[in-house]
Amino acid sequence: MTSRQPIVAIDGPAGSGKSTVAQLAAQRSGLQFISSGALYRALALRARWEGIAQTDAARLNALALSLHCRFATTADGSVRTYLDDEDVTAALRQPEVGEAASALATVPAVRQALVAELQRYGAGGGLVMEGRDIQTVVFPDAEIKVFLHAGAEERARRRWAELRARGEGVSFQQVLDEVKTRDARDCGRDCSPLKAADDAINVDTDGRTVDEVVDCLVRLIATRRQHPELRGPALAAQAGTTGGKR
Repeated sequence: MTSRQPIVAIDGPAGSGKSTVAQLAAQRSGLQFISSGALYRALALRARWEGIAQTDAARLNALALSLHCRFATTADGSVRTYLDDEDVTAALRQPEVGEAASALATVPAVRQALVAELQRYGAGGGLVMEGRDIQTVVFPDAEIKVFLHAGAEERARRRWAELRARGEGVSFQQVLDEVKTRDARDCGRDCSPLKAADDAINVDTDGRTVDEVVDCLVRLIATRRQHPELRGPALAAQAGTTGGKR
């Protein structure tokens, strides 16, 4: 066994369930949870506050380098995001903030600045982080790499249900179109495109409950703690988890 707690890097497209299962797995495994997307959303929110256009790469880069964002785990295990000591957790879930964050993520200088900040959070290990290039760019040496898959329609249904539960009147087709647009942007960008690392454990979440996926992640973490020499498919085999489609 090893005394160092692992970094668990979880990637996948929008709506694949990354945030939900990553946070629950972190709670059950006694690890810190951070959503990389929250950092990009915080930057997008700050840019909106200051009236900085998404095309103004120079000002966005300067803003990224000076961004003051922190994460705090509450007594119930949930994670709050603070921007300049203001709790912006709810504001970051606004659809327009998410869209702006996805666009900002295509700016190379912005990504470079925020990747460095994310790496600082995980310098000591003991972290579950989810995002869209966590296991390929942010933590390429992470002890556990997981790539979650789900079809576009399944992911759109999840997002649509979430929005309707919040009282937002939006059509399923609109949400599906947004999911497909974001997929194309994330997978096709020149800077850090969305993809699974060669040694990632692929997990298909279609037709699986949240608890089933969380159980899979918890088994991977527990197995890695017992067998620190294992990675990728060998780790998945030892943990008794199933892979999935690439």
